[in-house]
Parts: sequence; C-alpha cells; structure tokens
Amino acid sequence: MDVFEAMRARRACRAFLDTPVPPPLIEKILEAARWAPSGVNSQPWFVAVARGESKARITQALLDARARGEPEAPDYHYYPREWPEPYKTRRKVCGITMYAAQKVAKDDPAAREKSWNNNYRFFGAPVALFFFIDRSMAQGSWVDMGLFLQNAMLAAQSLGLATCPQASLADYPALVREVLGVAPARALVCGMALGYADPDAAVNLYRLEREPVSGFTSWHE
Repeated sequence: MDVFEAMRARRACRAFLDTPVPPPLIEKILEAARWAPSGVNSQPWFVAVARGESKARITQALLDARARGEPEAPDYHYYPREWPEPYKTRRKVCGITMYAAQKVAKDDPAAREKSWNNNYRFFGAPVALFFFIDRSMAQGSWVDMGLFLQNAMLAAQSLGLATCPQASLADYPALVREVLGVAPARALVCGMALGYADPDAAVNLYRLEREPVSGFTSWHE
C-alpha cells in the first residue's frame, strides 16, 4: 500500500475484532512514527502501550469517573468553547452521521451514553496507545505531535490495522497517568485504539465528506 492509498483508506474505526495484535507489529508502527519531523529534532513525544489488564483498569477507571459524575479535567482544550461556522455545521453532520450508523436516536439518552462509553472501551480494540508530551514544550511541539500521530496511523493502515485517535481518552488524564505510572509532568494529548477493524460493523461503513482543495487553498504568483 503506497502512502497515497493509506491516506485515503485511513478512517476512525469504531468497532474492532478481538484479534490480538502481536507486539512486533506495534513496535513496527512506532518505529515508523519516530521518523516524524520535529522542531530542532526535539522529539517531544512519549507513548504508553496498554494491553490486557492495564487496558482493562483504564477502562474501568474512566467508566467509574463518568458514572459518579466527576467533571472532566483534560490537560488542554481540544475543542473551542464556541463553534463558529463552517466548523459548527461539520461537527453537527459528523455526530448525526455517526449516531445514525449506530441506529442511536437523538431522544434516546441511554443509547447515546452507551455509545459514548464505548470510547472508554476502545471500541473493542485489543491495544490502546496513549500519547504524552512534556508540559514544558510550547505549541510548536504539539504540531510535531500531530505529525507523529499521523505517521503512526498511516503505518498501521499499511500493515492492515485500523486506528481511532481519541481525544475522549484524555478526559481524565490524572486517572490514566495513575494507572500507567506516568509522571504528572507529561500532559496527555490523546489516546488511540489499535487493532483489526470489524468489516461488518455499520459504524465502520459510513464516510464523511472532505472539503475539496479549492475550498481551503489560494494560489499566489
């Protein structure tokens, strides 16, 4: 699979098979990711791989926090407090399409809650990756982290694996750090589910539109 094919084929997978992912494949993905560019070669990333019992403990900690109504306390704001257009409409279409694929009605709070909690179960993926960055680093290093994440997702795609980058897994970063033994000096950027996609799951079959090049590009000569 060439890089153009991988970029077009990659999508956020929200239903995984329970097929194990061998550690050498995970390491191969991270080996590719580490070649991402970073300002002055700072390489500001840190990755924690959670499987088995560790992953189960994180799932339970996050579900328990949500069940008792604990306020989310992410290390940073991923989304804006107010959504201007056209981003507000794109967000709405994304939510409507995703819930429709799962046959979750807008007026069914129990089903919506169950759908949301699947985030904390990594959508059934056997591997969860957690991406951290040193709090002392500035915004440029967060750009570098995005390049690192994309490398990881494209490498996984080329190996026949699926991914889902998840900001939701950073809702309660202190709990994740506690389970994984990560120092408070590392901010949790996001998590990522990794595994083999369930090809028959309806939630994996929908596709959102992308803005054409002409919609976000201006040419200057």
